[in-house]
Parts: sequence; structure tokens; C-alpha cells
Amino acid sequence: MTKTIGILLFDDFEELDAVGPWEVLAYWTRTNPEDGWAVTTLSRDGTLVTAAKGLQLQPAHSYSDAPPLDVLIYPGGIGTRPHLKDEAQLEWVRRQRETVPLLTSVCTGSLVYAQAGLLKGRPATTHWAALELLQQLDPTLEPKPDARYVDDGDMITAAGVSAGIDMALHLIVRLKDADRAREVKRGIQYDPQPPV
Repeated sequence: MTKTIGILLFDDFEELDAVGPWEVLAYWTRTNPEDGWAVTTLSRDGTLVTAAKGLQLQPAHSYSDAPPLDVLIYPGGIGTRPHLKDEAQLEWVRRQRETVPLLTSVCTGSLVYAQAGLLKGRPATTHWAALELLQQLDPTLEPKPDARYVDDGDMITAAGVSAGIDMALHLIVRLKDADRAREVKRGIQYDPQPPV
């Protein structure tokens, strides 16, 4: 039976927070269907969303018709700020904690987890510019400012934007093995050597 990774989409999410993990995980799941995983997208109502820099994406599912998730990826971006005050969204997040074995975030997606009370006493990270806010939202958590991602068992938080690619490769290590993650890394030719 295929297990499902869901990437949450919403207005003003940071493009690479979602599309980076999508590239990694879609390459894996489509190239190796025998591993038993699939990746999809979802949003609250399933309608077109516009990301922070104008990219428009059509989610595959709404909350109501999404398949059961085994992993949820919550991207960041300025669009997370309204979520911090949206009690219906925070309650949805809490319900995911009850049913989804592994919750992950990229960038400021972890702010929503903190506001929902899911990071109490746990190590976590976010975009460097939001670390102070993360700790304000939950003073009990242990900030990890230098980590690309923090794996705390049933919760993984990643730092800003491009760190979602590293987190997605780590997910493959966890969900399959390191050899498969290396195959995907080579397949998408991910070998960061910035010119500056």
C-alpha cells in the first residue's frame, strides 16, 4: 500500500520551501515507485494559490479530500503569519499531529507548529531571521540556529528556503535509505557549490 507525503500550499508561501522538497520527493517517488511512496499537494479548499513571488500552483487536494498522510510538509513564507492568528488553521494542524506520523516544516512553517503548541520542549529551527519570533511563540523550545534541519523523531524542522532540499533528502534516508537518497541527489544534480 502506497504511503503519502503531503506538501501544504497556501497564499504567500515561499516558493522554494515547497517546490524544493517537491522536486526531491517527486523525483524519488516517480523514479522508484517500488519504494511505496507518493507525494502530493493540498490546501485548505483545493483552489489555486499564489506564492510569495507570484508563482501560481493548483493543489491536487483540499483538506477534505486529501488522502491520509504519512508525512506533512509545512512550508514557510510571509503567508504563515496569518496562520498564527487563524484558530481554525491551528486546530487543523493539531489534528494532523494526532493522525500524521511525521510532521515536517521548512523555514517559517515551524512558527505555525510552535503556535499550535507542537514544539514544546523540543529542539527546532527556522529561517535565521525568524528565530527570535520562534522562541517568542514558545519559550520552552530549544532553538538550533546553525542547523540546516533538526530531526526530533516525529517532528523535523528545517531552516530557511533552500534548507528544504536538504530536509527532503534526509526524509528519503529515513523513509528508505542513504543509498536511495544519494541516487536522488545525483539524479537532480544537487551539489551546492555557490559562486560567492
